[in-house]
Amino acid sequence: MTATQEKTPVRSDHAGSTVRGGGRTQVDEPGGTRGKTSIADTVVVKIAGRAAREIPGVHDMGGGLSRTLGAVRDRVPGGRPNVGRGVKVEVGEHQAAIDVELVVEYGVPVPDVARDVRDNVIAAVERITGLEVVEVNIAVTDVHLPGDDEDDAPETRVA
Repeated sequence: MTATQEKTPVRSDHAGSTVRGGGRTQVDEPGGTRGKTSIADTVVVKIAGRAAREIPGVHDMGGGLSRTLGAVRDRVPGGRPNVGRGVKVEVGEHQAAIDVELVVEYGVPVPDVARDVRDNVIAAVERITGLEVVEVNIAVTDVHLPGDDEDDAPETRVA
């Protein structure tokens, strides 16, 4: 190389990939290394909520107040059910921790429902997001008894 020739500067960017010249990534690098993916908490909440509701024996989700507010919201015209009710998450770059509040059907073994919910939530979140689920904590907040839905309907005195 002669003294008049210039060498194109080479540097590493924040992800460790080689960048030449004006900051452009080399075209021959795989697409998976050309950027960052972030997953919002609400995405994990919805996935976990849907997965938990798929399990037989889960009647509803959330504590008493959140279920009451959810029931009102569900009855409003144009209102959509809140799939994430009863689910709280912490999402990092590569891992997630999930808390789920359940109302189970009377007569269904609670440990079995909790195990099935945990397994289904972990499988769904890991498959869809690629995050590692480090824990799923389940709190059973209520039991739905047969006839409870009838008690919610207001009684009329006249026919």
